[in-house]
Amino acid sequence: MAKTKILFVTHEMSPFLEISKISEITRQLPQAMQEKGFEIRILMPRFGNINERRNRLHEVIRLSGMNIVVDSNDNPLIIKVASLPTARMQVYFLDNEEYFQRKKVFRDDKGAFFADNNERSLFFCKGVLETVKKLGWSPDVVHCHGWFSAMVPAYLKTAYKDDPTFKDAKVMYSLYANEDFDAIGGKYGAMAAQSDMRAEEAAPYGEGSYVDLYKGALSYTDIAVFADGDIHPELKIYVEENGIRSFSPQGDADYEGFAEVFEEFSTADIEETA
Repeated sequence: MAKTKILFVTHEMSPFLEISKISEITRQLPQAMQEKGFEIRILMPRFGNINERRNRLHEVIRLSGMNIVVDSNDNPLIIKVASLPTARMQVYFLDNEEYFQRKKVFRDDKGAFFADNNERSLFFCKGVLETVKKLGWSPDVVHCHGWFSAMVPAYLKTAYKDDPTFKDAKVMYSLYANEDFDAIGGKYGAMAAQSDMRAEEAAPYGEGSYVDLYKGALSYTDIAVFADGDIHPELKIYVEENGIRSFSPQGDADYEGFAEVFEEFSTADIEETA
């Protein structure tokens, strides 16, 4: 039987970028799943404070050269890759000079949230899916981590729903506490809807607050992962009221639990729960 394919989408991963708990989870979980026989791919942004020489990043010419449109701006997408030899894993990095070549990740030198973080997120989310298409690799499960990937579920279930690469893919979204985030405004959904989906499909993202952003992502998610015990209570209520399945790992190293969920996703449709 073919291996279950899992796409991990994250804005950080150890050792390349370590901002929060997400970096360690996205470093250990893919390796654990690979060791259990799953086929994995990992995609993340190539932020400017990721050292290319130290981490041995190099451009993948056959994947680079695409342009991603965000808010009527045509932006070139460069794909780079690095290997983790001890884990036998490769990580693909999405790069763009305007959006990612900064010394800071989400805030400027004065601590202010970058005004274009909404555009940067959309560029990354759409770039992820276009890169996977170009890889010619069809995931069974797309597992998103962190607010920066919040539009991936909506894109998958709307603009890309009939694409052969993604039409059968299930979406998992891991929720974390204490993410570094300021509101990114209602323009986030409006920009996504310009050419990729209808306005009503982007409406769940509301005014771009922390809660709104995740409500939007959860609206298109098959199963929510409560990766922390201190998840915003409004998000827990939203999951329950909308009948979204949830999974609460028994500790960060609950790889058996994750493996069971991933395997289920590859073999059966998710049944609606009350």
